[in-house]
Amino acid sequence: MSVPPPLSPARLDRFARHIVLPEVGGAGQVKLAASHVAIIGLGGIGSPALQYLAASGIGKLTLVDDDVVDTSNLQRQTIFTTRDVGYGKAVSARRWLANFDDTLSVDVSDTRITPGNAAGLIAGADLVLDGTDNFATRLAVSDACVAAGIPLLSAAVGRFQGQVAAFAGHVRGQPCYRCFVGDAFDAEDCDTCADDGMLGAMAGWAGSLAALQAIKVLLSGVSGLGDPGWGRLHILDGLAPGMRTIRIVEDSTCKTCA
Repeated sequence: MSVPPPLSPARLDRFARHIVLPEVGGAGQVKLAASHVAIIGLGGIGSPALQYLAASGIGKLTLVDDDVVDTSNLQRQTIFTTRDVGYGKAVSARRWLANFDDTLSVDVSDTRITPGNAAGLIAGADLVLDGTDNFATRLAVSDACVAAGIPLLSAAVGRFQGQVAAFAGHVRGQPCYRCFVGDAFDAEDCDTCADDGMLGAMAGWAGSLAALQAIKVLLSGVSGLGDPGWGRLHILDGLAPGMRTIRIVEDSTCKTCA
């Protein structure tokens, strides 16, 4: 196994507030710098999650989104500006990253993710963060993660509610996303925020929590940041406000991970 290179003085200065945390430390920061995260969907969840993951020093990011920026996105998709309207989200996100930290390695794809291409789009990632807005895509991503042995961080938001959960369906005894939602949602038939509305700040809460959970997954076994919490679904209520956590159990009949 190759030893990751040490952080340069400039990187040490940039991430000093991380490194002084005993739960992260230098070893944790080096691990983040050597990590590769694929973000599927760069909308309300993917935007703030990308910002905090980039700010944490994740070394490589793969960005996947086939949509273009629309004016209505600007209310909650925080990496985009008026200048980005009409341009692809993946390319616009890469431009934001280049301005924010040009040392990060970034791959982009404006291809719509499907069961046929999901494996190729997430290949090589240490973690996949899914912030897409329909069950068919989410299930395609989850199935590909299980097949490739890649952990999945799944996040969703709508109106004043959010959900964030980490899955390791490739590990015996752990549920996958399909264990949670079942097989009935393989069609693209779910409601969207265009139909139901969404408080912009709610997307920020879900996205930042997803980034926090992603960092915990990546640093599991390296730092003292805590248990990645496989199969625990965090339900966010923006009206209360509050959060509760439930446990998802493995489905012994799941066609993906059983």
